[in-house]
Amino acid sequence: MSKLRLNLALRWYDRTAALIDGSVQAEGIDLNYIPLQPPETFWRMLHHSEFDVAEMSLSGYLITLERNPQPYIAIPVFPSKSFRHSSIYINSRSGIREPRELHGKRVGGPEFSQTAAVWVRGIFQDEYGVDLTKVHWFRGGLEAPDPVERVELNLPPTIRLEEIPQGKTLNGMLEGGELDAVISPQLPPSAFVRGSPNVARLFPDYREAEMAYYKKTGHFPIMHTIAIKRSVYEANPWIAASLMKAFEAAKARCYDQIAHTGVLQASLPWLHWHLEEEFRFFGKDPFAYGLEANRSNLATLARYSIEQGLTHKRANVDEIFAPEAVEMFIAASRYGEPPPVGPLRYIK
Repeated sequence: MSKLRLNLALRWYDRTAALIDGSVQAEGIDLNYIPLQPPETFWRMLHHSEFDVAEMSLSGYLITLERNPQPYIAIPVFPSKSFRHSSIYINSRSGIREPRELHGKRVGGPEFSQTAAVWVRGIFQDEYGVDLTKVHWFRGGLEAPDPVERVELNLPPTIRLEEIPQGKTLNGMLEGGELDAVISPQLPPSAFVRGSPNVARLFPDYREAEMAYYKKTGHFPIMHTIAIKRSVYEANPWIAASLMKAFEAAKARCYDQIAHTGVLQASLPWLHWHLEEEFRFFGKDPFAYGLEANRSNLATLARYSIEQGLTHKRANVDEIFAPEAVEMFIAASRYGEPPPVGPLRYIK
């Protein structure tokens, strides 16, 4: 029997490399890999549903669940997780020294619905007592004009969101003092990179802030998931379990290779020291897939989405993923094939 050919749009991650290069294959599926960066993948998927399977913004995916009909179904694979305290930049003359001083300030970002921005605003609210309705939000392009939102917005009137003026950029407005702060997850503003005295990080020691956040909440924030076009899934529901198994196998292969002490798999002279330190800190696989290992993380983002007006009914995390993928993952753990914990097994 011939395999089902599916297009997969995904950026390269070490945890997915074996699936991309074909050394791990999804049972019954012939994957045609399309290498794209996430912003392009998200735009093409959320606006045109171009791909059978694709990396997708988790915030964007939650928003699509309120469309009728729902265009996608995800599997609990999370190719991108990232702390975001490092992504917040301030104008040095704004007087902002801590997040609560954002009240009454002008804060920009590339997209209001961007998962990273949702996490940042939620962290401001939960951890630092910021009232999001007391902040004036702006959106636009970081280095070039780009007032585009990937998904539809229907925000409550309590959220003040404006486009930045035509022809202006977030970077320029931050350095010039027209914005007091900018959330910039993808790249630091060029003014910061070139050492402008007007631009600084809100959290200069962001690693310490992120570690403290993890110790308190247990959250390594999920950014992206893997979505399947619902029409493709409904015609072939078995592909959810097949893809889930393949993504997990690819991650296991990555961990086996990166933890090998004979060679350095990344351009870090003390790679193995970093691995040991990070896995000791987390005490588990920080990039774990599956529903249960990420339940609190997912529930928190679903809460932020509704509190920030992006969705209007809180998503039930037990219902947002293809059941075949969830059940396969649980069964593998129960019957002697637990998801690997990677380099942790090498740490004494």
